[in-house]
Amino acid sequence: MLEPSTRAGRPTLATIAASAGVSVATVSKVVNGREDVSAQTRASVQALLSQHDYAPPSARRPTPAAPTVEFLIDGEFSAYGLQVIEGVVTAGVQLGISVVVGQLHPDGAPPGSTAPRVWARRLATAGRTGVIVVTGELTAAHVTALTRVDLPLVVIDPLNLPRTEVTSVGSTNFAGGLTSTQHLLDLGHRRIAFVGGPPASSCNQARLHGYRAAMETAGCPVPPEHVLNEAFNYDAGFRAGTSLLSLPEPPTAVVGGSDSIALGFMEAARVRGLRIPEDVSVVGFDDTELAQMSTPRLTTVRQPLREMGAVAVRTLVRMAAGEVLESHHVELATELVVRGTTTPRR
Repeated sequence: MLEPSTRAGRPTLATIAASAGVSVATVSKVVNGREDVSAQTRASVQALLSQHDYAPPSARRPTPAAPTVEFLIDGEFSAYGLQVIEGVVTAGVQLGISVVVGQLHPDGAPPGSTAPRVWARRLATAGRTGVIVVTGELTAAHVTALTRVDLPLVVIDPLNLPRTEVTSVGSTNFAGGLTSTQHLLDLGHRRIAFVGGPPASSCNQARLHGYRAAMETAGCPVPPEHVLNEAFNYDAGFRAGTSLLSLPEPPTAVVGGSDSIALGFMEAARVRGLRIPEDVSVVGFDDTELAQMSTPRLTTVRQPLREMGAVAVRTLVRMAAGEVLESHHVELATELVVRGTTTPRR
């Protein structure tokens, strides 16, 4: 059994040598691809290296010509993600950092389809300074794998946090849900529904709690069928709209968990011959370009998406330099932007 190392739990050449019953020099030769080691000894040492996820210092922290950040989006590239990318790239240019953009789970591959340790080693070997993931579904194994190769991680708007110490950047989601719902209450609406993203998403839960807090304070009961959570996309909003608007007493207003959800709901209303906002008022969340391109223009909660990306980069740079962060989570303020999809209840 390999004894734990005193260096953040990572095995060293000495501990692997002791486990294999060979010298440190022999292990070093195997790691560096030297030929003067017997085939049997090489196979034994390589098995231990693989078993214990050993990564040599050169693989854990290479020294590229310029620092490079791996920016990963979980799922498809959306208007939301593009604004975050803009913030990441702009901050990277200012700090002299290159940004490589990719997908955490390309082609819809499920989490874990690529072994986390293989994924992390690939990033480390490629010379990445750190990793930024936006709305990503990471597992504890992903986080552990990055830690083993000394790659700092920052998550933007995480769907889940497998560990509380994972550094994340988000916005005041609870306040956004509260403010958007209060806006509709102030307009006289009482049957207000909530259509959100994935039920387990931490940002979605915060928005939902803000909605419920506003409704409870106003003394407005929330029927179970008025709360639907599925995904942060247009199709989910359309399906939710079709369901909600078919109720015997449909809502007169809706809080959407994203701009895409809100636009999907608006299309469902249009198909039923309803007008926005005369028949149903709608509020979105994010304030992407889609909000200003819709007809009518979408009332929404603005997230500072570009600034969230910039803060993630600056935070990652501090972590890579070994600085101690004041907090593992940073929240930037949201703001309600009133446009043309909300009106007083008739």
